[in-house]
Amino acid sequence: MKVDVLDLKGKKVREVELPASLFEAPVNVDLMHQAYVRQMSNARLGTHETKVRSEVRGGGRKPWKQKGTGRARQGSRRAAQWVGGGRIHTPHPRSYELRMPKKMRQAALRSALSVKAAEASIVVVDELALKEPKTRLMAETLGNLVGASTVLVLMPVKDQDYESVMRSADNLESAKVLLASYLNVRDVLSFDKVVLPVKTIDALVAQLG
Repeated sequence: MKVDVLDLKGKKVREVELPASLFEAPVNVDLMHQAYVRQMSNARLGTHETKVRSEVRGGGRKPWKQKGTGRARQGSRRAAQWVGGGRIHTPHPRSYELRMPKKMRQAALRSALSVKAAEASIVVVDELALKEPKTRLMAETLGNLVGASTVLVLMPVKDQDYESVMRSADNLESAKVLLASYLNVRDVLSFDKVVLPVKTIDALVAQLG
């Protein structure tokens, strides 16, 4: 698949061939869904906690005698049916981690990139480097490249250009900057466009095969 390579003003400078293994891979919706659910589940902290009756303070004395009052028998004011009592069947700290083999995660990413390529939502730039880290410059650049669309920017390596682009996009709600090594299904599918400097393509090939 050939796509145009743009400069920072949005003008075509040449063409580049996108690797078919990444951008024309078979689309497996079930695999993408599994990767998405795994990512969202693994992001959960699982620190929720409630107290059971053994952890609630008080309740050592029997509220009233067992027989002869006409009321239901009660053993403690900290039982679940009392106000301020312990809780039953409520959440406690746990891990929500889900596992997924590496090859399946890679296949899910290839599917997601192929979906974006089929929608003509992959934008390749010759080089993404700003003179200085300013939100205004980043907004103008993205406006030239993708217009008003939301955009995921994938940088090849963590260098000076990455730091400048990331700082410039921090205040832009419609943009997110990621290293290619941090690519994930949720971000690929959540944004309208994916912007790739040419060097990022090589980084993705090395990562996903």
